[in-house]
Amino acid sequence: MTFVEGIMEGAYGGGKAGAAFNPILFVRRPQVILRSVCWLFSIIIFGCISAQGWYMDQATKKEKCLFNDNSSACNFGVGISVIAFLACIGFIVGEFLFEQMSNVKTRKRYVIGDFGFSALWAVLFFIAFCFLTNQWGKSETPPGSIGVNNVQGAIAFCFFSIFTWAGLGFLAFRRYKLGAEQAFAPSYEVDPNAAVNAAESGYTSYPDATDPQGGYSQPPFAAQPQQIDPQQPQAY
Repeated sequence: MTFVEGIMEGAYGGGKAGAAFNPILFVRRPQVILRSVCWLFSIIIFGCISAQGWYMDQATKKEKCLFNDNSSACNFGVGISVIAFLACIGFIVGEFLFEQMSNVKTRKRYVIGDFGFSALWAVLFFIAFCFLTNQWGKSETPPGSIGVNNVQGAIAFCFFSIFTWAGLGFLAFRRYKLGAEQAFAPSYEVDPNAAVNAAESGYTSYPDATDPQGGYSQPPFAAQPQQIDPQQPQAY
């Protein structure tokens, strides 16, 4: 992307503030697509764990987590997925408002927040994947294998979420890098056709070289030479 294209696109990779909203371009934006995928994955994760991630122990009459009876594993998986679900909604709304942000500093804060949160949640989903996989490997098969598919589904989508959140972090980093480059660029817009037009039109501020007088006219009050009459006697 050239500097001029970056200026036309707007600060930090967004459109110019006040431009007309185009819903087709909005839903096709990579940030919106990936955020929607993360939103769907988060629903699947906390839905799987909440629905059949717990079972009733007939001996103690208490609910226990299928992940090696470790309630922390179930709570951790549900907790980060619920927060991810709410964050995705917030960032999709923020993506819509991003085009209306005329203040460059506000856009910068949004991009930094997007990058920080996305990178953090990519790490948290990696931890959740490792934690849930480890606890499930130590677990006994529940009676009737009830909830096995849900548990395995939660683990699988924790793994997928690592890459979707990492992708969002990468896109946010690209936005921040673009904005940082524009911060050190000239504040005026560069016209790419200015040099071409100047070369075609030429310079007319100098006099034509073919003018024998060099383009200068006679002074209006120059002294005229005196005419001598040959019939009139001259005084010496």
